Amino acid sequence: MSRISTDEVKHVANLARLAVTEEEVEKFTKQLDKIITFAEQLNELDTENVKPTYHVLDMKNVLREDVPQKGLPREEVLKNAPEHQDGQIKVPSILGE
Repeated sequence: MSRISTDEVKHVANLARLAVTEEEVEKFTKQLDKIITFAEQLNELDTENVKPTYHVLDMKNVLREDVPQKGLPREEVLKNAPEHQDGQIKVPSILGE
């Protein structure tokens, strides 16, 4: 017995604004049924004393201390710019004149 019907697959496809053929509906129904069967197997596991896992590795985001530093001198930055004017880098206009 399938845990998901072709009508449910069509409904989900419609919600996702996907155009699916009848052949695809049959294919997706079988695939989703297998996924649901696998997920149901997980319900058989005893997870009473298992803490929730948010990541498989115990990792923390390591960031450097945010310390303000003096930037490069303007003249040095402008040396690398193809064009500059009035102390600023000149770029092509994208919004029109």
